Amino acid sequence: MRDERVRRYGSVALVALLIAVLPHFIPSYGAFELTYVGAYAIGILGLIVLTGASGQISLGHGAFFAIGGYTVALLGQKLGVPYWISLPLAALASGVVGLGLGLVALRLEGIYLALATFALAVATPSTLKHFKALTGGSQGVVLSPLAVPGPLHGLITPEQWLYYVTWTLAGVFFFATSLALHSRLGRALHALRDNEIAAVSFGVNPHRYKTIAFGWSAAYAGVAGAIVAIATAYASPDAYGIALSLALVTGAVLGGLDTLWGALIGGVIVEFLPLWAQNINPAAPSVIYGIALILFTIFLPGGIGRALQSALNSLRLRGGNQHARS
Repeated sequence: MRDERVRRYGSVALVALLIAVLPHFIPSYGAFELTYVGAYAIGILGLIVLTGASGQISLGHGAFFAIGGYTVALLGQKLGVPYWISLPLAALASGVVGLGLGLVALRLEGIYLALATFALAVATPSTLKHFKALTGGSQGVVLSPLAVPGPLHGLITPEQWLYYVTWTLAGVFFFATSLALHSRLGRALHALRDNEIAAVSFGVNPHRYKTIAFGWSAAYAGVAGAIVAIATAYASPDAYGIALSLALVTGAVLGGLDTLWGALIGGVIVEFLPLWAQNINPAAPSVIYGIALILFTIFLPGGIGRALQSALNSLRLRGGNQHARS
């Protein structure tokens, strides 16, 4: 048990060290792309909480991305609020909307909940375009370029600064989520996912915990959407369409819904798979997403993260057996 814990912490420390030094060995544009990976990983982490832990299906997380992005954009443009204040407010705004949706979702299950959240994702771009005086309509909102803080000015580029902010937040969220999912809250969510009737009989309140899961997941998506808006210095309704919601779900499924590492893998998939597919054909991303989902559902239903974890466990077990024989 102790050796397993040491290996786990060692893996986390190695990944953290790699993330910390990577910007100094890649071009600024590479750091910019990895910032997107971190943002998508945070958003997918919310889906792991919602779908992987509590069993609720959401096809509308692009809407929470939009809330986070527009919160940062409007506060910065109209009120001059700095990003370090608007980011928590973006999480709060998305989380409150998520809690409200969670209350509605209590009456829906399975495919009906998926369709309701799908409708939310479809309606979000049109709603943003309708309130043109506030959101800028189809033209969107332009944000001020990100500036490096005074003490670090000249030492790192703005792309590297946002990279470190994003991955620091991702690290905090991953750590907090790991603790929460191993606590009473996490056990209650897993119990509701596995057998709601049995969970209720043991005193788990489904209304409370399902609503918390929705708000929790939406808050993460709001932070991710805010980071994407800051990175692009632009918030547009078309950036938060149904394609974004489906890409996040695809990344979560391919990465693995039952492991936190799946969020990191999913972030890489959402950012780089379309770029790679477009080199083949401009229409290829949608086709490749569909094929990947079918193949992984058949051959790797637990996702890449679960497959890698199983492979590592098998190698450790085989190595332990060989060591015992010798």
